[in-house]
Amino acid sequence: MSVSQVIPSPRTTGDARDRILRYTLVERINHWIAGLSYIYCLITGLAFWSPYMFWMAIIVGGGPAARFWHPWFGLVFTASVLWMYRIWRSDMVTTDADRAWWKAAKYYIRNEDENLPPIGRFNYGQKMFFWLMFYGATLLALSGFALWFFESIPWSLRWLRYLAVAVHVAAGFATIGGFIIHVYMGTAMVRGGFTSIVRGEVSSAWAKTHHRLWYEQVTKKTSGQK
Repeated sequence: MSVSQVIPSPRTTGDARDRILRYTLVERINHWIAGLSYIYCLITGLAFWSPYMFWMAIIVGGGPAARFWHPWFGLVFTASVLWMYRIWRSDMVTTDADRAWWKAAKYYIRNEDENLPPIGRFNYGQKMFFWLMFYGATLLALSGFALWFFESIPWSLRWLRYLAVAVHVAAGFATIGGFIIHVYMGTAMVRGGFTSIVRGEVSSAWAKTHHRLWYEQVTKKTSGQK
């Protein structure tokens, strides 16, 4: 089954174009792996960052367990992001439609999507979040390795130790900000966004309203296959 396939809905009678597959099962599983591993790293990372937040380590089994598993979950998160890059990088290229959408982003903030210019499979905000997490994960992984093997770095290169700490903290807070916005927009602002990453389907009306260019591409491709 292709990523953008129009499929029948059990709630309709004869209209096979009522539901559209937005995310495949593999895409959804990887998304949740990335999200859950990031949340684990978020909790443990904040616990390590400040003694006032160390109580958060209790949620994941205590300090020693958090210290052991934090880098491994970081590797899982990085691998998931790299896999997303492999399959979505062509969808994340900025286009003229994205620039037009960004200029009218105030309507998106007001939840007035009917006033927005047509957009592809992902809007400009989603693309910015994707690149934030991609580069953020890259910096977190590189600095994380330095912190993981902190004692192996000679004191003659102690500047590298301090740089790793600064980069890890900065990249961590940048991704936290993007993550909070992503969750809020996907659950509270855009109805249907959260269920699409759970069930994989969206209605034709939803696709036409929020991602018109993608909807037209999907329906045209499906019509051509018949």
